[in-house]
Amino acid sequence: MSPMPESRPYHHGDLRATLLAAAEHALRERGVGSLSLRELAREAGVSHAAPGRHFKDKQALLNALALAGYDRLGQALDAADDPALPLEPRLTALARAYLGFAIDNAELLELMYARKHDPDASEQMAAAVERTVGKLARVVADAQQRGEIIAGAPEELNLITGATLHGMAAFIAGGMLTPEAALAGVETLVHHLLHGLKPR
Repeated sequence: MSPMPESRPYHHGDLRATLLAAAEHALRERGVGSLSLRELAREAGVSHAAPGRHFKDKQALLNALALAGYDRLGQALDAADDPALPLEPRLTALARAYLGFAIDNAELLELMYARKHDPDASEQMAAAVERTVGKLARVVADAQQRGEIIAGAPEELNLITGATLHGMAAFIAGGMLTPEAALAGVETLVHHLLHGLKPR
């Protein structure tokens, strides 16, 4: 019996989703510079003009990839969050979810932050950032209301939290820290973040 012929990646399904999946694969394997709508069309087995119905240019494709990344990060943070927990275990769970996402999606996370600061970024992008990165600011504000951390602008305190977590993600992406070591050290990281390094 002869083997089944290899099917083409796209038939009559959702071309936009097919292109995004192929673009994310290319991003992981070859980096953002490798992304080309024409090449993605070729891989999907459609005309080189077909992606234009969904993405007017490469910039639009990158923005769509970033938005999809923020959606996934938001889902990961929501799944990890338990508002009933005291701050330290709650923040530890969120930090673990963030670093888990960063480990699995290093190139995508870099793209997400690059799109965030793009002058052409849409209101949709700003809303996606608010749902994800803004979640940590809301956790900080909740903790302030409960007297668990110092007073001050939640955004400023969130900057410290975000810089700590994204710094760890950068260390992992740069090979300075293994994913295993990063995840194993999350509790200690959050403890020092909340209590400082001075002797107590």
